[in-house]
Amino acid sequence: MSQLLQTFSTSWLESSARILDGLRRGAMEPYPVQEDPPPVTPYQVIYEGGKTSLRYYRAVGKAQATPLLIVYALIKRPFVLDLQPELSVVKNLTQQGFELYVLDWIPPTQADTWRGFDAYVNGDVANAVRAVQAHSGVSQVSLLGYCFGGLLSTMYTALHPETVKNFIPLSVPVDMSKQDIAIFNLMKTLDPNLVAGVFGNCPAWIMKMGFSAMSPVHHVLNKHVGLYRNRERAGFADTFALFERWMNSDVPLAGQIFREVTTDIFRDNLLAQGKLTVGEQRVDLKNIRCPVLNVVGEHDDVVHPQTSLALSELISSRDKENLVFPAGHIGVVVSSSAQKHLWPQIGSWLKKHDRKPRTMRKVPVTVREMTREATTLQ
Repeated sequence: MSQLLQTFSTSWLESSARILDGLRRGAMEPYPVQEDPPPVTPYQVIYEGGKTSLRYYRAVGKAQATPLLIVYALIKRPFVLDLQPELSVVKNLTQQGFELYVLDWIPPTQADTWRGFDAYVNGDVANAVRAVQAHSGVSQVSLLGYCFGGLLSTMYTALHPETVKNFIPLSVPVDMSKQDIAIFNLMKTLDPNLVAGVFGNCPAWIMKMGFSAMSPVHHVLNKHVGLYRNRERAGFADTFALFERWMNSDVPLAGQIFREVTTDIFRDNLLAQGKLTVGEQRVDLKNIRCPVLNVVGEHDDVVHPQTSLALSELISSRDKENLVFPAGHIGVVVSSSAQKHLWPQIGSWLKKHDRKPRTMRKVPVTVREMTREATTLQ
């Protein structure tokens, strides 16, 4: 018992120190407290522009015809997708033969407070798709969006359906009338103008506190008990440390998109009602007609499963399927069960829908030209 208390005390103090250091640094700069760990899977950056960097991971063996673009969440670093060799979504997909592209978000600075849905969807995501088209030479891509990245991907697919061959939303908040998780109900009453007015952007520490509040017992006690119980299990401590590093990789949200997601999505539920406007266009989910695999975590305590499942009733796709996997919000990505069962299922579904894509008769711009143009505009 004394050893358990000592282990808990040490781990708790280290976690508290990281949180306090994060608060201190978060007030001064937008970047995570620690740098990303070395990647498990090698990649090439093929495009940089706006607030994005686009990574390309080469397929192992014979490549599938349609490239896959993953749009990751805005609020944490993406290295959880490539955490360890045996816990790597990236490795899993490339070994299944997918030419993989991952959108890496650059954290906003005080010069980016104006960035809202329009800048991220019609700007950054659209440019990433164009870069994949130019790099691969095909006119349509398969698009997978996770959490907040899935929200942006859903908007993009509805606004630019001609560019998306297959769409996989993963744990995506769509219909907030079905969301009964306390933190989201709290956000409905939050005045985003107050946060953005004081800080410019929504600081990373606010995001961190919000997600910690969803599962306070886990963040304060359970995970440390789990560390103690698995102290002699080979590799467990290393995985725990890497996962904690990712859990503390929160980044801020640009002020305008924080206003929009809080007001338009969480409070007013405009996306599900077909009333959301991005740029000068209404986001009509019925414009989504491509094959859709809607992946939902059965035990998701961040995005209620019914919030995500509602998407299937709001789109026009005839070829659509709900895949409910027995895991939580993070477990659908990082758990060993997901690596063994979920991601092979996702890969099989994509292969089934991997009829030869249309090649581009003329690529209007090269990736190099896109990067040069984006650099000029910054």
